[in-house]
Amino acid sequence: MLEPVSIQAFSLVRQPQLPTRANLVERFVTSTSTRTRTRTTTTIVASVVSSTTEDSTATTLSSSSSSSSPSSTTKTIAFGKYHGLGNDFILIDNRDQTEPCLTPEQAMQWCHRNFGIGADGVIFALTAPPSSNNDKDEDEYDFSMRIYNSDGSEPEMCGNGIRCLAKFVHDKDNRSSRDSSNSHSDAPVSYKIHTLAGLIVPVLNPEDGSITVDMGKPIFTASKVPTTLEPNFEDGDSVVEQTVVAPNNPDKMWKITAVSMGNPHAVIFVDDLDRDVDLAVDGPALESATHLFPSKANVEFVQVRSDSHLEMRVWERGAGPTLACGTGACALVVAAIRAHKIPPTPPQQPCRVTLPGGDLWIEWNADNNKVYMTGPATLAFTGEATI
Repeated sequence: MLEPVSIQAFSLVRQPQLPTRANLVERFVTSTSTRTRTRTTTTIVASVVSSTTEDSTATTLSSSSSSSSPSSTTKTIAFGKYHGLGNDFILIDNRDQTEPCLTPEQAMQWCHRNFGIGADGVIFALTAPPSSNNDKDEDEYDFSMRIYNSDGSEPEMCGNGIRCLAKFVHDKDNRSSRDSSNSHSDAPVSYKIHTLAGLIVPVLNPEDGSITVDMGKPIFTASKVPTTLEPNFEDGDSVVEQTVVAPNNPDKMWKITAVSMGNPHAVIFVDDLDRDVDLAVDGPALESATHLFPSKANVEFVQVRSDSHLEMRVWERGAGPTLACGTGACALVVAAIRAHKIPPTPPQQPCRVTLPGGDLWIEWNADNNKVYMTGPATLAFTGEATI
């Protein structure tokens, strides 16, 4: 199989799809920066040797760059491109800093699929917050996570993204010992990650390479989701299948269940995903319905396949349609149980959630009220980008 490509230089130019046999690819790309009004020409030469073994793929790449503005300053940033079931991210190791090294505007440029690297978001591993006597967990944080969506907005957390972050940090920290005979341990590796949604703990499973994430406890109280929808559930505080007029169509009605997994979700159950939902129209209309969700919302449309199998389509807040959404998969399983669409998940028997990019496995633990998500995180390539 072809190993992920390590790009040694990358000047905001998206690499074409690499072939499956040895060859030489040479491309000259000229890009104009409207921000600095300088013109930069970058030459990238990549040589890829395919192999049936994971350890024998060779990749070389050289780059030269010139600018018409000698006084202009540039910065080179190393990154990794990972995806969780096709929900893809650019990962940057900023663990020596407390703030992201990119601005939201720069992240938008990097995420652009025609004029940048291409991604649903940029994720930064930052230094852990300073410890305090008030929070015992802070003393145990390994690092912090921040993320900018492809539209420049900043969500509280991202389920697929945190799996990719855990894999990225693990790969980076273990790269120097990758060739040693004892570099692969049978013991699971976990991280305590500080996020804007609180403590999140991913565990890398050595048996199959999957990652299980303790996503914490779901939030149902309407004012904390937050949503302005009138509580209608038996607890008097939460919203379960509340009937709402579609923001984009007065003749259409939705039944919305509001859940927060550290970020707000509007979950809607339908009989047929293909027939009942126009994702490109219904998704953004609900995402931006701030009269219903003041902080906007991730929107999940769900079809029940069986008592242990749900299928979903998602319109993510700040990213649009994506192939997978981890927090969304957690939210819809919780919503399905509360709405009596499926029975509670038995211990060690998670619910299968099918997304456009593949399957996630979600368990809502009745003993501690926490939600656990298991799924993959895959390296696409690594490289350096110049800004």
